[in-house]
Amino acid sequence: MKKEILEFYKRTSYFTDLGYYKEFAKNLPNDIEELCLLQRMQIIHPFAFIRDKEIRNKKDCFWGDMTKVLVDRLDYEDDIFPTAQSVLAELLRKNPNYSTNREAKDKVHVTCRGQAILLASILKAKGIAARARSGFAEYIHYDGIHHDHWITEYFDEKENRWKLVDADEHCPDHEMGFDLNDIPYDKFLFGANAYLGIRQNKYKPETILYASDPPTLGLKASIRGLFFDFHSLMNNEIIFLHMPKYIQDKNFELSEEEYKELDDFANLMLNPDENFVKLKEIWNSTSKFKVMSGALN
Repeated sequence: MKKEILEFYKRTSYFTDLGYYKEFAKNLPNDIEELCLLQRMQIIHPFAFIRDKEIRNKKDCFWGDMTKVLVDRLDYEDDIFPTAQSVLAELLRKNPNYSTNREAKDKVHVTCRGQAILLASILKAKGIAARARSGFAEYIHYDGIHHDHWITEYFDEKENRWKLVDADEHCPDHEMGFDLNDIPYDKFLFGANAYLGIRQNKYKPETILYASDPPTLGLKASIRGLFFDFHSLMNNEIIFLHMPKYIQDKNFELSEEEYKELDDFANLMLNPDENFVKLKEIWNSTSKFKVMSGALN
């Protein structure tokens, strides 16, 4: 692996810089399994509230005593805590005891993206090259559908290779059939793979799902994954409310010329390290890929 690439992914972004919490992160466990289990128990995934409408009335569940979670707490807090630093700051503000025994009322409600960037930020603080990755995973529900998902990729210098790790799915005694600390690359569908798979009729549109409101399927869903992954690879881990403005303005209905442009772009994304220089050139020269729309933009 080229040194310049590893050095790039040791750098932090607005989203992954931990500021004054960097020293705290350095002292967290170095063992990836221990680190992920610890992090997993700090966070309630918002889907918990969607899957079980009565969960706030339950005193004894996986997340803890949910009756103590304040009624004015949002199910989704991703837009309140969009950065790793803000997540960590809120956790320590609520309770400085960063342990697996954290009570439900002191946990933060963020999605897999929050887990992915928090883990990446902690690894970066430890001097490890790391990056969030966005795409789709069938292993979340095993229902034949690739659900939108974010995980973390870090470079293991001892083995001289990248490894995929999913902090969001780490649960005590939870068997996935593979190692969540070294996920096989065929188990995760990166945004570019999903987009090209749809374009080439490899995947049926109904099998690629982005859980937006309303849910997005097929090509539109894959375009979301494509751009979230591109921004992540450029150390700009945008939240899922953001999307290139030219795409949002067209409601994802692009011209064939624009789709062909994305075809070429996605093919480069299949090998982000091999095409690192070209992707950086696109990042620096193609403003329409960077100008975002969102809730306030």
